[in-house]
Parts: sequence; structure tokens; C-alpha cells
Amino acid sequence: MKKAILDVIKKYETIIIHRHVRPDPDAYGSQMGLAAVLEGNFPDKLVYCVGEGEPSLDFLGKVDAIEDSVYEGALVIVCDTANTERIDDARYSLGKELVKVDHHPNDDAYGDYSWVDMGASSCSEMITAFVEAFPKELTLNEKAARLLYAGIVGDTGRFLFPNTTPKTLRYAADLVVFPFDRTEIFTKMYETPLNAVKLSGYILQNFQMAANGAAHIYINRALLEQFDVTARDAAQLVNRIDSVIGIKAWILFIEDGAIIRARLRSKGPVINGLAKEYRGGGHPLASGATLESESEIPEMVAKLEALCN
Repeated sequence: MKKAILDVIKKYETIIIHRHVRPDPDAYGSQMGLAAVLEGNFPDKLVYCVGEGEPSLDFLGKVDAIEDSVYEGALVIVCDTANTERIDDARYSLGKELVKVDHHPNDDAYGDYSWVDMGASSCSEMITAFVEAFPKELTLNEKAARLLYAGIVGDTGRFLFPNTTPKTLRYAADLVVFPFDRTEIFTKMYETPLNAVKLSGYILQNFQMAANGAAHIYINRALLEQFDVTARDAAQLVNRIDSVIGIKAWILFIEDGAIIRARLRSKGPVINGLAKEYRGGGHPLASGATLESESEIPEMVAKLEALCN
């Protein structure tokens, strides 16, 4: 499939790259890293990165604003997005052909070309593998290496998560050959505003954990206002309790407008099936879901406890 994707990339003069809503470092890293690869190897092509900008990731790069007409006769590539509902910018369907590059379970096999590798730590790792698969035709550059490294770091939790494989580390080693500032990436990626630090203290003091290691906490609108944080800021704190002795799996519930977002993490029990029951999905040990009301929280917690049994 990598060869087919390279061949279709060569065919088009205009390439528009999308990623998922509420982007994380891997979404930006794979999207903008791929763009940097294409710009470096095909300087005559027009390459754009679209989607709603995320200020906390501006240090990686900024998205492009383009007119609908740019999609006419263009190739669209979507990175790091499992299903069409999560693609940022619905105009992805306006292009002539569509490519999916992703590392999540392939529950929605969209696109004219679909390359899904659930064994990859991140979509940024996949883009790195894509470039290295064609050494006579593609080369990395410093801009691309910086972005792809940031994406891998983000999705592996600084290489601490179990999705970090020997292959992941080999690709990371190839990227750090380039002289970008790794310290700056770590600093910017893990900077936390003071009010969010205070909220993390609240989480540590108030989360609930059952005897079998299932834990949860609910951050409602009143708490968001009390600590003056956004729902996105709160969501970044999902791993604050991961070092608690005995914890197996946990859910951070966050009120976000008319819905409640659930961020699920696990050290063993597979939790993406539970996420799918609540309009979500993701990886076996890291998933997200959407609840329609507070009444769903107790039943979801009960199901998490059953998984931990």
C-alpha cells in the first residue's frame, strides 16, 4: 500500500492534508511532517495542511486557510483519524481522491487508498516508515524530522507507553540525527498552566478507585470554571493518576458543553470496546467516548469495574 500511496502522490499537483478534530501532537506531527516531506521532495507541488488551529500546538506549526476551489482536482490525505466523523474540516470529501493513513483500529475503512498499521506507535511513526521505505525517491529534512519526532513522543508518552517498540526507537533514532532542538519540544509539549496544575491537585485528592483498580473522576462545568480551565486543558490531565499503586484502568469524565467527554486509559484491561458502547473508540489501552448525560457515568464506571475484575 505504501507504494500505491507514493504513486498517487506523484500524480497530483495539489495535495491537501487533514487530521482529526481536537488535535494532539501526533495529529499535527503526522499531518505537518508529511507536508514537510512532500514539500522537500516535490517542490513544484502545492501542499496544504487544514483544520482548526490549536494554540497549544502553535510551536509545531500553523494550519493553512484555503478556499473550497483548491480542492478541485486535488489529492486529499487524512492522517491519524479512525473514522470520517472525526476528520477536521468536512471538505475532505471535495478532492478527487482520498488517502487514509492511520494507526487506530480500522472500524471505518474510508478512502480510495487506506493504509492502517495498528502495530505502529503513532501515525508519525508511519510517515517516517513511509519515507524510509523509498530511500531512492524520498528523503527526510530537519523540519519533517522535528515534527515526526514530536508526534512519536506525544503518542508514546515520551517512550514510556507500551506502544513503544524496538521499531519505534529505531525510527526515533533516525529522526534525532537532524539538529532540531529536542529540549524545546519536550518543554513546549509538557508545559502546564498554573490553573491546570491546581486542577491536577484536585484530581489527585478526589479521584475514586475501587478495590479492583478501576478509577474515575468527573470534572463538571463548575470545576472548570472554578479552576478557570477549558475542557481541553482538563483532558490533558488524564494520566495524572497513572502511577497510583494498584490502578488498572481509569476514566476522566469532563463536562464539555451539552455532552460529557470520557477519556479512558488502562494498564491491562482492553477498554476500547467499552468506549465503543458510548459513541467512541480508540486503542486497546487508550480510548475516548462521548456521554449524552451524567446518568451514563455510573453505568460506565460499573462496566469499567467489571473489566478490571
